[in-house]
Amino acid sequence: MSIRPTTKDLLLNAFAGESMAHMRYLVFADVAEREGYLNVSRLFKAIAFAEFIHARNHYDRLKNYREESKVASGTPAGPGDTSKNLELGIMGEEYEVNEMYPAYIEVARFQGEKSAELSFKWAYEAEKIHAQLYREAKTHVDRKSDWPLKGRVWICPICGHTYVGEEPPEKCPICNAPKDKYISF
Repeated sequence: MSIRPTTKDLLLNAFAGESMAHMRYLVFADVAEREGYLNVSRLFKAIAFAEFIHARNHYDRLKNYREESKVASGTPAGPGDTSKNLELGIMGEEYEVNEMYPAYIEVARFQGEKSAELSFKWAYEAEKIHAQLYREAKTHVDRKSDWPLKGRVWICPICGHTYVGEEPPEKCPICNAPKDKYISF
């Protein structure tokens, strides 16, 4: 069974956007590390991994798709210092939460594409957390101090849920993966 064309296009665009976010956040992690914001660097690396998971999930939904396709995906660009990079991260995450994923979820639901709908929902829930964490980190960086990370940044490798603390939750609140699946940064 093939994916309906509109949902397929949305999966491709989401894959492209999440792939770019993954790479952009790794670049931002290097900048933060050079500037001495080691916890912010760790946050960028962890969220980069979550974005990889989102990209992988979207791409996996396209396993029966066998055509070449060109994809264009918008991204906040113009990297700079850590404060600016956090702002770019906030912009990207808020776009996904406020504009992109709500529309993608509705289209997938309308077209009966349950697997794509689930992939979009998982990413949507995680992106809300990413935006909040970037806002918190930016508050500290703008005061010329590192983000006071208490514990570790934990990423669910199934859905990209992001959690900060000594231990991850017993079960992922997004996909119900068990605690022992989480990866720490």
